[in-house]
Amino acid sequence: MKTIFLSLCIFLGANLFAQEAADTTYKPVELPAGFSSQMNVVYTSAKNWEGQMDIYMPAKEKGPSPVVINIHGGGWNKGVRQSQTGFNTFFKMGYAVANISYRLTGHTTAPAAVEDTRCALIYLIKNAKALNIDVNKIVIMGGSAGGHLALMGGLLGNDHRFDGNCPGVENVKVAAIINKYGITDVWDWGYGTKVTSKSATRWLGDKANDKKFAASVSPITYVTKDSPPIFIVHGDADPTVPYQQSVDLHKKLVEAGVKTEFITVEGGLHGKFDKDKNSEINKKIAAFLTSLGLVGTK
Repeated sequence: MKTIFLSLCIFLGANLFAQEAADTTYKPVELPAGFSSQMNVVYTSAKNWEGQMDIYMPAKEKGPSPVVINIHGGGWNKGVRQSQTGFNTFFKMGYAVANISYRLTGHTTAPAAVEDTRCALIYLIKNAKALNIDVNKIVIMGGSAGGHLALMGGLLGNDHRFDGNCPGVENVKVAAIINKYGITDVWDWGYGTKVTSKSATRWLGDKANDKKFAASVSPITYVTKDSPPIFIVHGDADPTVPYQQSVDLHKKLVEAGVKTEFITVEGGLHGKFDKDKNSEINKKIAAFLTSLGLVGTK
């Protein structure tokens, strides 16, 4: 009898949790005058799954616009694109924004999320004319696991090893990457001496003990002298993704001669920065992109 009661409680609890998740609503993105949106755009599909993105675009008469691809975080195992709404810095600079979803660990393990990120990038390149996008001004951005995917999407360049779902584009490049406290070395995050994360080993799936494979999905592996400029921000008290991961990435970028800026948030945790600090970071991101000539027509 106790077993039946316990099972019933678990069942009801699980259903209540699922209902709460289904009922979650997010504040819609507020668009400036003249902007338009295309919602739930399917950019790829794989194994009964559709990869969708929401695209927010400036007026076409202002000419082709720069675009930022935004990728949510959540350890590759949770999170939704609808939770991402803070794009005003980019709207003010004349940017379009493509806010994407990707396959999470519960659906498919690595390298699926990387494949999806690349497909989103390739979709925008393929459809640049219709979307009024300047292919020479594509920026890719994310936080935490989203930072990792932004780095992978941009640093792979014309390395097509993860492009099997989206073939046909040879000149794949981004103009800049914005990495907010992202994972740069997946093996170290799973098995390192500073922080060990089950999110990493779960995402690696049946290759959780394959160090070579982990390196193949780690951004730090792909840094070269030809890598795009990278803006990095990380709190030095981050309890989730070690600050050292960004330190190591920045060091390798500097050694390779890649343009980079590294903002350390003193005492900062895992992205939980206060309003003033976030405002300061956004201003520095805007300045970094402006220094690269990556602005649109306002």
